[in-house]
Amino acid sequence: MRKPVCSRPFCAALAVLFFCAVALAQDPTKVEPAHYKLAFENEYVQVVNVHYGPHEKSGLHAHPGGVVVVLTEGHLRFTDENGKTQEVFAKPGESRWFPPFKHKVENLGGTSYNAVDIGIKSKHLASEASLKAGPSEMDEQTKKIVAEALLAAMK
Repeated sequence: MRKPVCSRPFCAALAVLFFCAVALAQDPTKVEPAHYKLAFENEYVQVVNVHYGPHEKSGLHAHPGGVVVVLTEGHLRFTDENGKTQEVFAKPGESRWFPPFKHKVENLGGTSYNAVDIGIKSKHLASEASLKAGPSEMDEQTKKIVAEALLAAMK
């Protein structure tokens, strides 16, 4: 009788690795529900409320391309899937375009950080918008309108 190519423990380990890899690629509302809460979703966009308490960290998670609108000041460290880090000092009302990416987040500040992430669900549209986006920031008038609307919605 022939021995099976895979032993049970080996197959179990492969299954665990597969499910971990899938979890790493999931959206942040599923893998980081303490920091990301779904506010609205349709076939085109996913709007997510972002909240990190002082000194909180996240695990690796993925975002579609989209716009992040900062609601409260924050000092954050982003670490991408390759270990490259970037520190950001976010200011209320600031809006930035991001292409699709995976990262971990750490709030380096002593206060809570809040933002709204508006992700484009279609990878094709997100990639196309990345190519056409030009600078990563909105013009000043658009920033002001978006910030005022979001701050008014929070009241």
